[in-house]
Amino acid sequence: MTPHLPESLERLPLDRLIPYANNSRTHSKEQVAQIASSIREFGFTNPILIDEADGIIAGHGRVLAARKLGLEEVPCIRLGHLTETQRKAYVIADNKLALNAGWDEQLLAVELSSLREVGFDLGIMGFDAESIEAAS
Repeated sequence: MTPHLPESLERLPLDRLIPYANNSRTHSKEQVAQIASSIREFGFTNPILIDEADGIIAGHGRVLAARKLGLEEVPCIRLGHLTETQRKAYVIADNKLALNAGWDEQLLAVELSSLREVGFDLGIMGFDAESIEAAS
């Protein structure tokens, strides 16, 4: 079976997006602030995934960060091809699969050191000071 490829990117008003009531992923104020800092630094590089009724499938934290930044609209990709069961599963899978990744600690240390040398704020990437020191 060939994977579905989204047709296009849409820009939708934040107020139109409907959070998924059963979203089991949580976002602390600190994490939302980190996401907002990332959006401010790098741009809105990861669209919100929505269903055919503008319900959020993935991107709840990005929506919270966009509100914090005062954005009126955000980029979205519509996943109208998913069944209700697939949508429910993807809400969880999108987050869990990302957590299953690891780090090459040596390469991470090299990259963080390189960024620190040019004065880049490593906190924008979500690392706390203890993690940065451990990787260095």
